[in-house]
Amino acid sequence: MAELYVVQSFNLAKGCISPDAPIQVEDAAQARRMAERLSLCKAAVIAFVREVDASAGDYSVPRLLIAIGDLPDEILELERAD
Repeated sequence: MAELYVVQSFNLAKGCISPDAPIQVEDAAQARRMAERLSLCKAAVIAFVREVDASAGDYSVPRLLIAIGDLPDEILELERAD
């Protein structure tokens, strides 16, 4: 299985948070750096990692690397990655 690192930013429009397109990055360090940079201009940002078996189409539950901003509880309750 491979690890998939993703950064997801969110905008605030009319009192609702809406997701931008997710960005795939190389590793955990890059995901954290990008999330911190995006947090300067976005309402909220998360970075997470998933185990992926592309040949079987299997994806694990995301593990949170970093969360910045006002996010729903279901995101903040994700298991934290080491």
